[in-house]
Amino acid sequence: MNAEQILRRVDHTQLKAFATWEDIEKLCEEAVSFRTASVCIPPTYIRRVHEKYGEKLNICTVVGFPLGYSVTAAKRAEVEEALKDGCNEIDMVINISDVKNGDYAKVEEEIRTLKKACGEHILKVIIETCYLTREEKIAMCKAVTAAGADYIKTSTGFGTGGATTEDIKLFQENIGPNVKIKAAGGISTLEDLEAFVELGCDRIGTSRAVGLLKGEATEGY
Repeated sequence: MNAEQILRRVDHTQLKAFATWEDIEKLCEEAVSFRTASVCIPPTYIRRVHEKYGEKLNICTVVGFPLGYSVTAAKRAEVEEALKDGCNEIDMVINISDVKNGDYAKVEEEIRTLKKACGEHILKVIIETCYLTREEKIAMCKAVTAAGADYIKTSTGFGTGGATTEDIKLFQENIGPNVKIKAAGGISTLEDLEAFVELGCDRIGTSRAVGLLKGEATEGY
């Protein structure tokens, strides 16, 4: 698989709490030049990016990020505001506390609520695998599928661990046919990028892909 094919699957990401407009501009310029799948940016920058780049960029943002324990009404409001500002794709974090309490139906209903708010826009569901048992990961695969979300995503990149090949294989065994997979967190080498694409991930969330494919040393998500 060549660099161009990999970049078509990359959500080029900058989600650090201290990201400046210069950081976001650099990200966006790289995304335009290398034609990544999207830029994934903090909600506060959506309107400014949309005003500057318009249809040149596919804008993705995060909701309930990174901890997931915002109430559903707050997450829904975040989705509505992001779409109004010019965002096209939403990466939401599930309420991990609900998962740990075994309240899978509540998690499913929240996903369904946010997918309804997204309408035809893509909704990716971050389940933060590093905090979940195998049983809980399988339950989340079923919840994401039943709620009609477009993607299941491994990680925020801010937890104690990121994407693993084992989790991707577990997803593939337990999601429905209409759910795609996004790997994120800890993807730091070209070998990682290639491995997750070859495993069947439709999207890769990382800040490092462009630098890696340019042969540059990188740090980040």
